[in-house]
Amino acid sequence: MAVPRKKLDLRKTLFLLPNMITLSSIFCGFDSIRIAGGATEGKGDEYYYASLLLVYALFFDMLDGRVARLTKTQSAFGLQIDSLADVVSFGVAPALLVYKWSLFQQGTFGLFVAFTFAAMGAVRLARFNVLSMGEGGKPTKPSKYIVGLPVPGAAGILISLVVANHAVGGDLAGPKYVYPMMGLTGFLAFLMVSTIRFRSFKDLKLNARSVGLVLFAVASSAIVSLQTKPAFVLVWLLSFYVIIGLVETMIALPREHAARKKREEAAAAVATERSSIPPS
Repeated sequence: MAVPRKKLDLRKTLFLLPNMITLSSIFCGFDSIRIAGGATEGKGDEYYYASLLLVYALFFDMLDGRVARLTKTQSAFGLQIDSLADVVSFGVAPALLVYKWSLFQQGTFGLFVAFTFAAMGAVRLARFNVLSMGEGGKPTKPSKYIVGLPVPGAAGILISLVVANHAVGGDLAGPKYVYPMMGLTGFLAFLMVSTIRFRSFKDLKLNARSVGLVLFAVASSAIVSLQTKPAFVLVWLLSFYVIIGLVETMIALPREHAARKKREEAAAAVATERSSIPPS
């Protein structure tokens, strides 16, 4: 008597797809660490190859979440493994890359700055996981804003600088720029754990503001490409994203301060009114 075969549940196999894409991102980060770790400090094309691997990791990172949403396979497991992938590919890997490429020139201090970037990336991802988990540990619906600069965005700026510098045969890795590179790395580490809100673009709507923003990004990218080199366009776009978050935060601060003061005054008025009522 033949044993009946179990039907393949395609729904269950779909859960593997976004996770396999996430694992591809981890592999790119792992191989980038291997290449950068074995390269001569400050010399060779290995840093360019290592940075290209991290560009591929950025692509996989953008892809896995979209695939999970399209296939409706978001899960708590996917949220956790995605964060672990980001720690490797956008925390440790770019920190090691920028240290071996430039910051090594400042010895222990440069090592500390590079480690700070990796450490703040891990803290940022842990906070994100806590804020993103709903009941039962399932991911909540993405909001309009993200607290703190996303780790892939911070890593992307460092990665794109290495790629652009190689493309133009520049000297950003030289001693002339080591302090600006240290300052940039430390600043990005701060932005990751800050409470500054950055747009997630999850609910981007077609209106005059969004169209104007896209047109400005395209026009400014064309200007950057013509005035410098096309390789610096990614540096500009990621920097523009950071600028948007900083400007919006500065604009919102007075409103938030006024709203907080109004709430405090209302609470004080209620407390005063209650204290004036004689006990029965």
